[in-house]
Amino acid sequence: MPAEKVPVAGDLDNDDYPAYTMGRAADILGTTPAFLRAVGGTGLITPLRSGGGHRRYSRSQLRIAARARELVDQGTPVEAACRIISLEDQLDDALRLNREMRRQLDQRGGHAAADT
Repeated sequence: MPAEKVPVAGDLDNDDYPAYTMGRAADILGTTPAFLRAVGGTGLITPLRSGGGHRRYSRSQLRIAARARELVDQGTPVEAACRIISLEDQLDDALRLNREMRRQLDQRGGHAAADT
């Protein structure tokens, strides 16, 4: 049986490092493991699995789950909360892409006018 890699201190600074067990993640969020399973079941977050098959969560995943919990606490069903967060992320990505394209067009502004 191969030895498990011991995390180096640098990994702990990585927001995507799966440092939290399901129980610890639930404690941090003030929720239950069932809530984390439900959020994972929608595909909003996908925890890594340890060698023994246990779910492990990163800080970035905990932030997403915390946002879902806020919506659920306001009365939104879990599935709807996860869909809202997914759509918010898609909108952010589209707006970021739009800004980048506008920046590129602005940089070529003089060239585009000369071509017409």
